Amino acid sequence: MAYSDQRVLSIQSHVVSGYVGNKSATFPMQVLGYEVDAINSVQLCSHTGYKVFQGQVLNAEELKTLYEGLKINEIDQYSHVLTGYVGSESFLKEVVNIVKEMKQKNPKTLFVCDPVLGDFGVGYYVPKELMPIYRDQLLPLSDIATPNQFEAELLADMTIKTEEDALKCMDIIHGLGVKNVVLSSTELAERDDTLLLLGSQLVGDKKKIIKLEMKKFDAHYTGTGDLFTALLLVWSHKHPDNLALACEKTISTMQVILKRTLDAAREIAGPGKKPNVAQIELRLVQSKKVIEEPPTDVVKAVVIEK
Repeated sequence: MAYSDQRVLSIQSHVVSGYVGNKSATFPMQVLGYEVDAINSVQLCSHTGYKVFQGQVLNAEELKTLYEGLKINEIDQYSHVLTGYVGSESFLKEVVNIVKEMKQKNPKTLFVCDPVLGDFGVGYYVPKELMPIYRDQLLPLSDIATPNQFEAELLADMTIKTEEDALKCMDIIHGLGVKNVVLSSTELAERDDTLLLLGSQLVGDKKKIIKLEMKKFDAHYTGTGDLFTALLLVWSHKHPDNLALACEKTISTMQVILKRTLDAAREIAGPGKKPNVAQIELRLVQSKKVIEEPPTDVVKAVVIEK
């Protein structure tokens, strides 16, 4: 297969119904013109917010077998590799081996890593043993890392209470070898109805700090982190030296999708009723046009050069 600069290997979870993991990430990247080959770390009937979530878990040997098949057929040429939820230590170690091999074969391969570990209010939702593998083996291979605030604190071994803390935290992650670090959402905004994205990009000997405020919706969504990382992969590839613009297009798209999802869920649930877990599934297919052409007037990033 001829090499393409818009071909992604995405390794993360899969659900039959709903939108998390590869189900949340694949469609937006395809809409934006990227070929996506998906390897599923787990395959479940639905995400874990439902009363039943059952299915299969891929092991490290099965992952190795799939990747070896791609190599034998000579269809293993990728411009990007994207990783999300992984549930076992052995599987994650095999992901490390694959990323290393891909970068050795083509040093221009870009690796976007969402170090999925957990979140506030939930704690870890993967084995704790995965954290040092991300920190010591996978993040040093990453071109972009997109931890949430909880994950960033674990990886940097520090607590984030202020913006200065967040900047220090991102510097620690830079120190692991990551050029672009984006804290996809933090609770550091001045208003309760607002979330703050913070990013840090190394360009030569300079560093650009990105700050972007976004509306916080009164709903519990799933798959938003997977959607965020997929969109950021595309827009940072299209705007390689402009992380601010990439984040603006990513968050603008997401804000429209989240509002559309919540409006539709409330309409289905009925007046005064809280939408249930099925009703609040992301409206991705209905948002094809906004994915292709993000609005320019929803959010605006502030850039500080250091």
